[in-house]
Amino acid sequence: MSERMKLGKLAPHHDLRVPMLAKYTVSLPAAPAQIDWSDGLQNWGVMRNDTLGDCTCAAVGHAIQTWTKNAGIETTLPDSTIVSLYSAVAGYDPASGANDNGAAETDVLTYWLKNPVAGHALDGFVAVQPKDIRDVKDALWLFGGVYIGLALPLSAQRQVGTLWCVPAGGLAGDGAAGSWGGHAVYVVAYDSRGFTCITWGKPQRMSWNFWVAYCDESYGLLSHDWITTNGQHQGLAPSGFDAAALSADMAALRQAA
Repeated sequence: MSERMKLGKLAPHHDLRVPMLAKYTVSLPAAPAQIDWSDGLQNWGVMRNDTLGDCTCAAVGHAIQTWTKNAGIETTLPDSTIVSLYSAVAGYDPASGANDNGAAETDVLTYWLKNPVAGHALDGFVAVQPKDIRDVKDALWLFGGVYIGLALPLSAQRQVGTLWCVPAGGLAGDGAAGSWGGHAVYVVAYDSRGFTCITWGKPQRMSWNFWVAYCDESYGLLSHDWITTNGQHQGLAPSGFDAAALSADMAALRQAA
């Protein structure tokens, strides 16, 4: 593995208190045929994921960049803020380098729900069925992206910077799910061919079959950075989504120790 590509997503910790997206979308229109919320974003930043297993927290930074850019004023959190989040969630010690062991996505999201990151609050989040592409498209349209976990195969190392797809040998050997490790990314776009996520500071394309084979968890994140802002996207996304109901449904998670 390249020293410039660290992983760090631990195995999924599914929390039954996290509501499913389908609860809120039954009466909404279908998502558009394609979406790209990354338009105009150039300098994503690696956010220390080249030297630390903080991908779960770097993806938080990329979500905030996406939301604020679409609001009109892009905010890029400094690396120190991302590392502080990683330390708070996973116990990483930046002084000694100890406990650089990665983190679980739901631990990051539950912490963020109760502790705004540099003033950027998370109002709620929903679980998205990773194998239901319609569900995933709905989430990406409504929330300005999707926060996902991948059980990456070793074959993905050779495809960084091009297209992540299932290798010719299928889901065995270098193509086996998780044979490289767990990784968190923020997905910002889709079209008829697949998705685009942000990882290690750059856009990375992935095919539909890659998503189905290797995505093991996915979440839609609700933030005021996305739904209020300066009004540019207010009423467009999330279109008709009951944000208040989701925020209320987060009460149990906010109160958790």
